[in-house]
Amino acid sequence: MDKYSYVYMLASTRYGTLYIGVTSDLVKRVWQHRHGVVEGFTKQHKIHRLVWYETHGDIMEAIKREKRLKKWERAWKVKMISTSNPTWRDLYEDFTP
Repeated sequence: MDKYSYVYMLASTRYGTLYIGVTSDLVKRVWQHRHGVVEGFTKQHKIHRLVWYETHGDIMEAIKREKRLKKWERAWKVKMISTSNPTWRDLYEDFTP
């Protein structure tokens, strides 16, 4: 069985505050953000909408990608989200009933 890792971006609203993270369990991690399970930036700023993610087969590659994306200018991140998800739809809904 393959083990995947994910780099993901959350947003507070369309064009709102962004958060970038990495995880090996995307559904569980986004659920944690949405329910404020972990204290921190996403809970404080109500950043709960999964607007972008990509899958990696190697956790080290995912971590490298996350670190690179965190250095990007905000405009580049917004363009990447808008290109793949023009309405900034909450992609978490694709994983939940």
